[in-house]
Amino acid sequence: MDIKHLIRVAQGLEPADLVLKNAEVFHVCTGEFLLCDIAISDGYIAGTGTYFGIEEIDMQGRYITPGFIDAHVHIESSMLTPYQFAKAALPCGVTTIVTDPHELANVCGTRGIEFMLEATEHIPLNVYVMLPSCVPSTNFEDSGAALLAEDLEPFLQHPRVLGLAEVMNAPGVLRQEENMMAKLRMAKGYHIDGHAPGLTSSQLMGYAAAGVTSDHECINREQVLERLRAGISIMMREGTAAKNLKDLLPAVNSDTVSQFMFCADDKIPAELLGSGYINDMVRTAIREGVSVANALQMATMNAARHYNLQDIGAVLPGRKADLLVFDDLDEWKPVQVYKDGRLACEHGRLLQMGSPLDSSALENTVNVGAADLESLRLPVAGDMANVIGLVPYQIVTKKAVLPVKKIDGCAVSDIENDILKIAVFERHKATGKVGKGLVKGFGLKRGALASTVAHDSHNLIVVGTNDTDMLTAVKELQRMGGGICIVENGQLTDALPLPVGGLMTNEPAEAVAKKQEEIIARAREMGVPEFYSPFLTLAFLSLPVIPSLKLTNRGLVDVDSFKFISVGVK
Repeated sequence: MDIKHLIRVAQGLEPADLVLKNAEVFHVCTGEFLLCDIAISDGYIAGTGTYFGIEEIDMQGRYITPGFIDAHVHIESSMLTPYQFAKAALPCGVTTIVTDPHELANVCGTRGIEFMLEATEHIPLNVYVMLPSCVPSTNFEDSGAALLAEDLEPFLQHPRVLGLAEVMNAPGVLRQEENMMAKLRMAKGYHIDGHAPGLTSSQLMGYAAAGVTSDHECINREQVLERLRAGISIMMREGTAAKNLKDLLPAVNSDTVSQFMFCADDKIPAELLGSGYINDMVRTAIREGVSVANALQMATMNAARHYNLQDIGAVLPGRKADLLVFDDLDEWKPVQVYKDGRLACEHGRLLQMGSPLDSSALENTVNVGAADLESLRLPVAGDMANVIGLVPYQIVTKKAVLPVKKIDGCAVSDIENDILKIAVFERHKATGKVGKGLVKGFGLKRGALASTVAHDSHNLIVVGTNDTDMLTAVKELQRMGGGICIVENGQLTDALPLPVGGLMTNEPAEAVAKKQEEIIARAREMGVPEFYSPFLTLAFLSLPVIPSLKLTNRGLVDVDSFKFISVGVK
């Protein structure tokens, strides 16, 4: 950017490269739309007012806002490579994301972080990276890598790395474990994002004292207010598995709005292409009674300010010309998206494509040890068992103690009472470790579902009504190099291969969304209820930092007490 030229253009002394004339422009700092021109030079905004340019486009009173920002997302959870993710996000009006590549880092270590930085270099999307703080998330599981502070520190020199991503090991922070302390010291002066489900009172204060300044795990207004009082900003999440937006919006008012940002966390292509992305959160917030101005502030400037991203988030002089054009303020579907001052998308059709990065070096990552029916046997003493209880629309679970159905002293799936067997196979180093447990509420009436997308260590997780189908699903995923699949009567009936780290595919979003919809429809037909996303819900059942009961390849974890417990209850 030639600053001298930008100053001259801003004063009207020289023509702009492009002037968008006669637009209702949203001024984020005052919360108002004003009819004016936008002057653009070298991809940056020179000013708003009355301007002339080499190229002039009459916007005919259309509405223009800054590009939307997702404050926290895992690209890998879309099952798309960064290039394909960008192609799906941009038509929704998302021009900037802050991503945490801890999914791929758990599989491939620093190679995964390097790939995500390289793969996001030449795509039509601003991608900023937070370094994974917990690889693995806890010592209750085995991942493909273990990253220490010294492994992460060199990445802080990268211009698009902003700090330390969601600190999931809250108990480690509160106990001042040295591994966690080293990472917090490393990140001093950078941004530190939080992940504090259920944390309260003095423990929340201790967590904030560590330097954490955000949280995306709130599920109600009371949690929001407690975090705001501790100086922790709120990322309101509306993902595929966890939908918290409507429950948190009552906490938004003129005094608190500056502390809120929008984020998806996890979003599958079917939703990106269907209901939308951050634009859907704007639409929902306004329909729930939030003012247009406040909804747009939460979608744009607030995240930019939180991360000190001074060249995005507003239609102001010196900011990138990342702009959204709308015909009306009802549906929030941009008719045009400008990226760096160039028309990048029109009526959902991409005009800027960028370029993909070769990902072959991150394939062939599924290495399950010897798996047989014996691997799935679950001996249980007594007639009762600790069972993972699902919670509709949430990734938190309940700890239930329920009667267990047994054959020859081993727990088996109890379809009549909706209690299914679940297992997690270590899949990185062929150790043969298998954790086994029971889950209630999944609804499956036949067959098995399996996935190598299993947060956060991404071992192979399978749930089913019988051991034969579960074992077949495990073997099919190893054969295809990772992905998600459905097995019935010992036969593979549907699958989505995810060869890149066992997490992503290079296929376009439309193809992935179509296949996901087919697989989800089949899972629904097999009994999985509407209030669970079959494979994302399954993926979070192995995450031992989300209360209350989870299963890893090492066993059943009581997250509330942060210890292993037995499945059987005597």
